[in-house]
Amino acid sequence: MSIFSSKKKLVDTNIFSGYTDFHSHFLPGVDDGIQTMEESLKALHYYEILGVQRIWCTPHIMEDMPNTTDHLRSVFDELSREYTGKIELRLASENMLDNLFQERLKDDDFLPIGKSLNHLLVETSYYNPPIHLWKTLEDIKSKGYFPILAHPERYIYMDMGDYKRLKDMGIKLQLDLMSLSGNYGKEAQDKANKLLLDNFYDYTGTDIHRLSQAVKAFSSKSVKNSSYKKLKEMYLK
Repeated sequence: MSIFSSKKKLVDTNIFSGYTDFHSHFLPGVDDGIQTMEESLKALHYYEILGVQRIWCTPHIMEDMPNTTDHLRSVFDELSREYTGKIELRLASENMLDNLFQERLKDDDFLPIGKSLNHLLVETSYYNPPIHLWKTLEDIKSKGYFPILAHPERYIYMDMGDYKRLKDMGIKLQLDLMSLSGNYGKEAQDKANKLLLDNFYDYTGTDIHRLSQAVKAFSSKSVKNSSYKKLKEMYLK
């Protein structure tokens, strides 16, 4: 690659040095992410080499994967015992805004994320918004939580007007780093670059589901230098 290239690979930068991953699927066998303890440990070792400092494990909770809080804590405790590396592991969850979420909202049964543990990582279908999306987000806030919308660039039903409305409501947005490298197609990649450069994002994560997925996205594909610069600005805040 020419030194004058406008793109670089993530592994060719120091973007992961001291990095906090706010979205990952390291917990083995609980959702569609990593399935075995062995692979979890291998993936964590790879993240160590990258320089990652802290990882939030955020397994899915949805109608198709009705993980309970107690079960996720049990698996997390097992992973924490098995992992002896330097990365700090934390537990939260990625919550689909479906009927199960409504039930758990009533019971205040969540695994929140962030320093003050008053944020909830939430997601929707990629293709269609949930019924009463905007009211549900307000209901979350009325419970004393602040929603973080995972990988908004991947929702094909959303446009810039929707993203502006989310920011006006005080909803935080979390960038999927793999979107920047085109892992989810050109539309998601273009949206990710646009939202990043326009200062829409508050957090980032890798959303790793497989070790091979992360290696490919970070080592084989390139993203724009302008995106790196903006990411570094975010980390220095």
